[in-house]
Amino acid sequence: MFGLKPREEKFYDMFAESTKLVCKAARVLAEIMETPETLPAKLQDLIDIEHQADDVTTAIIDRINKNLITPMDREDIYTMAQGLDDIIDFVQGSAERMLLYRAGKPSGGAQELVRLLVQATDEIGVCYNLLRNLRGNREDILRAVSRLNQLESEGDKLYRQEVARLFEEEKDPIAVIKWKEILEHLEGALDLCEDVGDMLKGAVLKYA
Repeated sequence: MFGLKPREEKFYDMFAESTKLVCKAARVLAEIMETPETLPAKLQDLIDIEHQADDVTTAIIDRINKNLITPMDREDIYTMAQGLDDIIDFVQGSAERMLLYRAGKPSGGAQELVRLLVQATDEIGVCYNLLRNLRGNREDILRAVSRLNQLESEGDKLYRQEVARLFEEEKDPIAVIKWKEILEHLEGALDLCEDVGDMLKGAVLKYA
């Protein structure tokens, strides 16, 4: 049985790789928000990150199917891996819409939403790196999940305020449509972070 342990550990290594890509993607989006003139080049960076994330997710699924022993239920591992991949998809989608719609300079509210997203992905990174010892790290993971919930709540409030500001201050109705959709995508990425937090909390309650 001891010979199976390294195979179990490999799942955690792949989770760590996936969370690094999630955090990297969020930071690239933050750079775009601060310097929108870099959008075309930075979008290519995000596309590359998304491809790398897909490869990691595929590797996790392959290992689930091949391994006799897994550290958690196969469905839980799959769901947690897919949750990370979904966040990157939404991050990339936000940048793609900015370029496609020629949205121009983002507002302070949009920039703040992305700053919250960076903080949320950092908390996710902390959580996934603690999974190797669920029992020992139980309270630390739950605290990080609580912070994720707070960040998502702040993001919801900020999203509503920013949409209200758009309708009140923006004179160009096309610009309203463009930025409302981009903001929805940013807020959606934060929602996905909270979803991942819920998965992590479920894992703690189930396995620790």
